Amino acid sequence: MKKPELLAPAGNPENLKVAFAYGADSVYLAGKKYGLRAKADNFTLDEIKESTVFAHSIGKKVYVTLNIIPHNEDLADLPSYIKELENSKVDGIIASDPGIISLIKENSPPMPIHLSTQANNTNYKSACFWHASGIKRITLARELSLEEIKEIVSKTPGTLELEVFVHGSICIAYSGRCMLSLYMVNRDANRGNCAQACRWNYSVQEKQRPGEYFDVFEGDEGSYIFNSKDLCLLEQVPELINAGVTSFKIEGRMKSSYYVAVVTKAYRNIIDAYLKNPESYKPDPLIYKEAEKVNHRKYSTGFFNAKPGSDKYIYDSPGYTYPYLYLGIVLAYDPATALATVYQQNKIVCGDEIEVIGPARDFFTQTVDEMFNDKNEPVTSALSAQCTTKIKMSRPVKPLDMLRKK
Repeated sequence: MKKPELLAPAGNPENLKVAFAYGADSVYLAGKKYGLRAKADNFTLDEIKESTVFAHSIGKKVYVTLNIIPHNEDLADLPSYIKELENSKVDGIIASDPGIISLIKENSPPMPIHLSTQANNTNYKSACFWHASGIKRITLARELSLEEIKEIVSKTPGTLELEVFVHGSICIAYSGRCMLSLYMVNRDANRGNCAQACRWNYSVQEKQRPGEYFDVFEGDEGSYIFNSKDLCLLEQVPELINAGVTSFKIEGRMKSSYYVAVVTKAYRNIIDAYLKNPESYKPDPLIYKEAEKVNHRKYSTGFFNAKPGSDKYIYDSPGYTYPYLYLGIVLAYDPATALATVYQQNKIVCGDEIEVIGPARDFFTQTVDEMFNDKNEPVTSALSAQCTTKIKMSRPVKPLDMLRKK
C-alpha cells in the first residue's frame, strides 16, 4: 500500500498557498493561455516561477496544464513557452494533444509529461501505448468504475503513474470534450472558454411548430436536462488507495480559496486516517459534513460503482446549494489584543455567529462582538468586499485560517 499524492487546483497564487497549507502534496495550474480554464485568474510566467520556488521550498510540486485541443495558431508560441516552463523548474506538464506532446519532447526532453483526462484514456492498452510513448502519468477518464481502474493498474507497468479525479464538477460530455458551448455561444470549451451551456434551463420546440416553445417541467423553475451532479469520492478513498492509484485529483481551478481549503483538508484527513491504521479505520462523519459546507451541486459517485443512471443528474434546478457564506481569510493575528486582521470577502456584522477553520484543527464557533476598521475605529459592520477588517477572536488564529457563517 502506497501513500497517494493529493493534487489540488490552483486558479491563482492565493489558492496555491491555501492548497498547500490545507494539505495538498501538489497543485495544478495554468498560465494565461493553453489551459482549459481561461476564466480563472491563472498565472503569469513570473508567478509560475515564484510559485514553483515556494512549492519546492516546502517539499511540494507544481504541474502546469497545456491541455487545450489546439488549432494551428495555438502552436506558434508554444516552443518558447515550454522552455520558459522548463526554466521555471515545474514538475510536469499536463497535455492531451499529440502535437503539444511532441513539442514538449522536442523543446524540453527532460520534462515529465502527464496525459490529461481530455485524452479519454479508458483502458490498459492505450495506457501502455502512452507510457511507451514517453508519458509519465495518465489522468484516467472519469467514465471508469473502480473495477476498471483496478484492472488498468494491474495491467500497466509499475513505472506508470495513474491519477484519478475524486471530487468536483462533472461535465456532461465524455471526459470534457464538448461542442455545446461553441455551437450555442461561440465559446470553445476545448480551448478553455466553456460557457457551461449544459447547466442552462431548456425548452422543447416541435418541428412542425417553429417559434413555439414548450417548457419541460421537472420542477417549478423548468428543466436542466444536461446538468450533472458533482463528484465526491470521500467514502471511496480507502478503495482507491488499495487499488494502487498514484494521485487523487480535486477539480476546481475556478473555485474559491475557501472551497480549495475545505475540500483539500477533507481528503487529507481521510487519506491520513486510513493509512495510519487501515485495519481499524472508521469513517469520521464530521469530515463528510465539512465537504457539505462548500458551494456544490448534489454529490454522486459518478461512474465509480456503475454507469450512472438518471439519479446522477439534476433536472429541477441549476443545482448549486450555498450552505455557508465565506467571510474572509486571516492575514495576521495579534495575541496581545486577540485581534485578527481579516481580508474580507462578504458582509460581516457584529452579532454574527461564525465558524473559524484552519489547516491543523477542527473548526470552532464564536460570536462577532468587536470589530474595527483599517483606522482602528470601532465599527458594527464590515460591508465592503476585498477590504481588511479587525475582529476580536475568542481563540488564537493564524494566517490562512478562514471565517464562514451559515
